[in-house]
Amino acid sequence: PLDADSPNQTYTLWSAICASRMTDAMRRLHAISRVVVPSLAHGRRSCSLYKDACLWPSGAMAAIRKAGTSSSRGFCTSNEVARARAAASRNHGDEPGTIFDKIIMKEIPAKIVHEDNKSLAFRDVNPQAPVHILVIPKVRDGLSQLSKARGDQESLLGHLLLVAGRLGKDECPEGFRIVINDGEHGAQSVYHMHIHVIGGRQMNWPPG
Repeated sequence: PLDADSPNQTYTLWSAICASRMTDAMRRLHAISRVVVPSLAHGRRSCSLYKDACLWPSGAMAAIRKAGTSSSRGFCTSNEVARARAAASRNHGDEPGTIFDKIIMKEIPAKIVHEDNKSLAFRDVNPQAPVHILVIPKVRDGLSQLSKARGDQESLLGHLLLVAGRLGKDECPEGFRIVINDGEHGAQSVYHMHIHVIGGRQMNWPPG
C-alpha cells in the first residue's frame, strides 16, 4: 500500500494512473485507425489524433472523442454509399413501392413528427445528428428523385420544403441543414424523393 502523504509515492501513484489511462487511450486510437477507410486526409487526421493524445489528461480524452466521431461517421458514410449503389443498380423508376410506402401505410413503425394530406415527416432510423428528420410526399407519383420532378409537381415540392423548414425551425433554433440526395453520386438509397432535415449540432463544410 502507498502512503498518500508521501510526495514521492503520491507522484508514483499518479504516474501509474496516467500511464494506464494513456495506454487505454492509445489502444483505442490504434483500433480506430485500423478500422476507418484509409485516405490521405485520414492519415493527416490520425497523426493529429496521436499528437493530441500525448497531451494527457485533457488531450487524450479530446482525441478519443474526435476519433470516435470520425470513425462513426466513416462507417455511416460507407454504408450509405453502398446502399446508394445497390439502389441505383435496380430499376428504381419502375419499382412498385419502397420502404417509405410501408411507413405511409403504417405497415411498419416510424416516429412520425408531422403529417398532412400531402406530406409525412418522421425521424431517420440512422440519424447523422441529434435531429434528423425525413420529409416525404405521401404519393410518389413518379417523384422518385428531385431530378425527375415534373412541372405540375411544383406546388408539392414547395409544400415539402415549407414543412421541412418549419420542422427545422422548431427543433433546431440555432440552425439546421436541408439535404436532398439525388442518384448514385448523390448517395440516394431510397427512390422516393425525400428531404433530410439535419441539426442539433454544428454542421461541417463542405458537406462531403
